[in-house]
Amino acid sequence: MTQPGLEPGILETSQVQSTTSTNHPQRNNRASRRIQLVALVILTTFAIGFGSGYWIWGRQARESKYLSNREDELVSVIDQINPPKGYTLPARYGNIGPQVLAAGGIDLDRFLKVYEKTGRPLTNEQLAILTEGSDSLIVINKENAHFLLNFFWAVGLTNKNPILTEGPMMQDGEGKIGRFASTGGWTIGTRPAPELYASAPIVTLTPDQQALLQEVAMAVYRPCCNNPTHFPDCNHGMAMLGLLELMASQGASAEEMFTAAKYINAFWFPQQTLELAVFFKAGQDLDFAEVNARQIVGGNYSSGTGFQAVHQWLANNGLLEKVPNNGSGCGV
Repeated sequence: MTQPGLEPGILETSQVQSTTSTNHPQRNNRASRRIQLVALVILTTFAIGFGSGYWIWGRQARESKYLSNREDELVSVIDQINPPKGYTLPARYGNIGPQVLAAGGIDLDRFLKVYEKTGRPLTNEQLAILTEGSDSLIVINKENAHFLLNFFWAVGLTNKNPILTEGPMMQDGEGKIGRFASTGGWTIGTRPAPELYASAPIVTLTPDQQALLQEVAMAVYRPCCNNPTHFPDCNHGMAMLGLLELMASQGASAEEMFTAAKYINAFWFPQQTLELAVFFKAGQDLDFAEVNARQIVGGNYSSGTGFQAVHQWLANNGLLEKVPNNGSGCGV
């Protein structure tokens, strides 16, 4: 029997129903309790994007009138997806910030204004990452997820790597490279994005590190489209590429890179990840932390089509009060 977290593919309705068979009363009771929790969680979800309230998501979820006496369980699910203390990657910023600025990937004044307009100007630490570099480990959390998205978007776009110069982004030729969301949408560099594209050797890799990057990038998806990170045609894909490049250059293993991608996706796509967590909990009684990283970020679950199949399964099984307008924006 195909189960989420164990085998690839999306559960069929009949397969999940079979896990609550009356032939297994104890299992039925556990499943019933899980379904109650799932329904409760879904009642509190809502569509979010970085430009429309990402930073207050956790507070609104906790204050929802639907929490009732299961507040602790709901908070536990949310905190697994977006740990309150953040997720620490096995990688350091180093001097990539100053290198990106020097290459023109980021126009510092324009970059600062993006965050001033949101009412959340960059912190002194973030300014230092950009202008001085940092030996600190990278920690992604709710407060800096948007900063890291844009910062690593610039890194992925500007860094010269065979994935950009020889991969699917080049399938229509250099003359059309500006037509993608990840290129045409980047408006805060010192030069047009097509000129910045793969223009500077910011993160250099050995042949083995490049092979590892390609392996992981071809298997990590995002729910806004059907392309893997190897085809970074949107901001999330380009930013993920930049992060994975940095991790590979600093000796990260494939498993560390997949696990990082799991939590990075969770902070960049909290709505969709919440539904994925509910899906795995309902079908296999797996907490988000227990779900295999390589599997959950793969095309069967984290691509646009894969996520929509999960979303539809939840709706078909009565686990969605209504179909929300999900998705994170692909702009700056």
